[in-house]
Amino acid sequence: MAVDADQPGLSTTVESLRLRTWRLGPGWPSLVTDLFGDEDFHVIVDDREDVHIASQDGRFYLGWFPDGRPGTDGEGWKLAVTGTAEVSGYSITFDTETPAEIVAATVASVLAGSRPARC
Repeated sequence: MAVDADQPGLSTTVESLRLRTWRLGPGWPSLVTDLFGDEDFHVIVDDREDVHIASQDGRFYLGWFPDGRPGTDGEGWKLAVTGTAEVSGYSITFDTETPAEIVAATVASVLAGSRPARC
């Protein structure tokens, strides 16, 4: 995009203003849930049909709430990793309309950074 600093106001071209299409809508939550193996994680589906996934050691949690997490304003996904005595944990939330591909990429990144603890 070229800008003419000598002319007042906004200067641009029609081409630089072209519209884009963006991935919208929740997509397929199985793109996220399929990342977890039975040997390393517990999966529970509750009576509201919310899905809860936790690591065997209980330090990783992922919840999927298709109708929104109770007590929140449209929270659809909740990822939390418990910290240690030396380092704080963290949590990440996504709303119900966040595309599953984005949630899956985030979860895959978190899982890729995990490793068995040394005893």
